[in-house]
Amino acid sequence: MENSTHFKVFRLAAYGDIGQLKYFYFAVVTVLYFAIILANALLIGVICIERSLHEPMYLFLCALFVNQLYGSTALFPALMFYLLSDTHDISLLYCYLQIYVLYTYALTEFSNLAVMSYDRYISISYPLQYNNIMTPKTICGLILLSCLSSFSLNAINISLSLRLQFCGNVLDRLYCDNYSIVKLACSNTMLNNIWGLVVTVLYISCTICPTIYSYVRILQICLKSSKETKQKAFNTCMPHIASMLNFFFGWLFVILQGRYETADLPPILRTILFVYFLICPPLFNPLMYGVRMIQIRHVCKRVLGIYPKT
Repeated sequence: MENSTHFKVFRLAAYGDIGQLKYFYFAVVTVLYFAIILANALLIGVICIERSLHEPMYLFLCALFVNQLYGSTALFPALMFYLLSDTHDISLLYCYLQIYVLYTYALTEFSNLAVMSYDRYISISYPLQYNNIMTPKTICGLILLSCLSSFSLNAINISLSLRLQFCGNVLDRLYCDNYSIVKLACSNTMLNNIWGLVVTVLYISCTICPTIYSYVRILQICLKSSKETKQKAFNTCMPHIASMLNFFFGWLFVILQGRYETADLPPILRTILFVYFLICPPLFNPLMYGVRMIQIRHVCKRVLGIYPKT
């Protein structure tokens, strides 16, 4: 084992020296953060208040929006602080807390999207039995399972990282991520690597594979159905597919940047790709669902006073 030092802070080197541009970046980040809060909070409030939206599909959407607010809060306040700060040191405690929140957000997002694909599959494949299958108890169980599984798995992940000794404390990141911290370790990281592989395989098998299966079955059913059924399936499934691909590619950017050298990319492009999954899905999803889904759009218009309730 190489000589290790007990570091009390990590240095986030990706901020660098941006001079007076920091005020411009701060303004952009602040606007994005408040837009995310307002858009997600509006749809959460609309779904909770409007009784006609107390259906499985909308309740799963509500869970998705809550998780997006949770994940955004792990990044934006810290990002706004460090943009204006002269020092970019982050304490070990806050660094691990940030990792925990970001990783639980990511895994919960994958779980929520998988549950939503299952809900669409049941709705289209078994329309007559849908209400008997997707009972309030089942809905609550699926939402809780999504949250508790990610919180539990990441608690183990953090406990494994807490035991590490480090040979350095400089992270070429805007925020803490577990892979970058493990790379700085002098101590044995075999357990961390094994656990990371276990979680990856588990989530691929439990979220991505069922999602693919659900949409293959939906496609098979639609090919044999009427034009009206195809149109209904298209209207309800396309926003979900777009959300899933948007988040998946954002998370893929993070994984690829962590494991492959990206120094040749322009710094601003690297930064955008690294924060994409924390900015675009929370901003994109509420706007897309609010526009694409007729019931949500009508209720939002009524709540905002665009037209009166009939």
